[in-house]
Amino acid sequence: MSTPQDLIPVISSIQDPALAARLQHRIDRKTKPLGSLGRLEDLMLRLGLILGTETPQLVEPQMMVFAADHGIAAHGVSAFPPEVTWQMVENFLSGGAAVSVLARQHGLTLSVVDAGVKHQFQPRAGLLIAKIAMGTADMLAGPAMTPDQCSTAVAAGKTLLQKRPGNVLLLGEMGIGNTSAAALLLARLGGYALVDCVGRGTGLDDAQLKHKLDVLTRALNRHPRATDPLAALAALGGLEIAMMVGAVLQAALERRIIVVDGFITGAAVLVAARLQPAVLERCVFAHRSQEVGHRLMLESLKAQPLLDLGLRLGEGSGAALAWPLLGSACQVLSDMASFDSAGVSDQR
Repeated sequence: MSTPQDLIPVISSIQDPALAARLQHRIDRKTKPLGSLGRLEDLMLRLGLILGTETPQLVEPQMMVFAADHGIAAHGVSAFPPEVTWQMVENFLSGGAAVSVLARQHGLTLSVVDAGVKHQFQPRAGLLIAKIAMGTADMLAGPAMTPDQCSTAVAAGKTLLQKRPGNVLLLGEMGIGNTSAAALLLARLGGYALVDCVGRGTGLDDAQLKHKLDVLTRALNRHPRATDPLAALAALGGLEIAMMVGAVLQAALERRIIVVDGFITGAAVLVAARLQPAVLERCVFAHRSQEVGHRLMLESLKAQPLLDLGLRLGEGSGAALAWPLLGSACQVLSDMASFDSAGVSDQR
């Protein structure tokens, strides 16, 4: 088993005041009033800092959807049965899911990662089989993952990302029960009351939501000593979340842009950031989910998302929808004329 020292790379800060000043000057000298492109200007600055250049370019973006099953789903915490996880993986691969359509529209390479789906898939293009187990264990009976399973999943996420080209990772996920795992991780690592972290997920009614909260309260109380990030991840998380943690850490180490989708991908980033805080310097948060805990997740990560469309689908759909804004930020920074080059008079 990998030791934490071997497993967790040191992620250094990419803060560069000199580069930031050059980028800001370049943005300010475009033919527009100062700040008139609003948060697109913030995005230009962030992308330039992540990629370490005044002229950032987005190369071979990788949309990776990590899928796994959850033992806690047997307790009725989702409106959908557990077999929907593998059925949706098939839907991703056949091109019928929302993220499949959006990835195709925007030219994103879509890979679906079997991190721990309770199903045996036939190998095919677009599917990366990295199965650690047939889903997690029931966290009411014991930890969701053993320490070895958790470490293996994190290491697998790092390795998978190393093998992908490009300089952008867009995160997606699929797993019946994974809003429960995300809520538990947020409560434990963010220090919030569980009731404020637990939402309706796949569309629970009031009675089902109360049942979900009761189950998750028992799960959280079952693991009072799982307080550090890796221990909490093993006890309360999912295999797809653990594998995303590894991919996020590796992407940050390689100075890739990390486009974070919603609540569950945010939980993976939360764990990664508790391990290595400079991870957050590489992240672009795509949207604010309608899932109730996502507001607190963004607050915990000190993140301001690009979009607020009332989404609650997951899959990476929000990341795919935000993707064109990244392209626009780079294009404007590269191609928009300056006052000097266009011969336009500056403001007095």
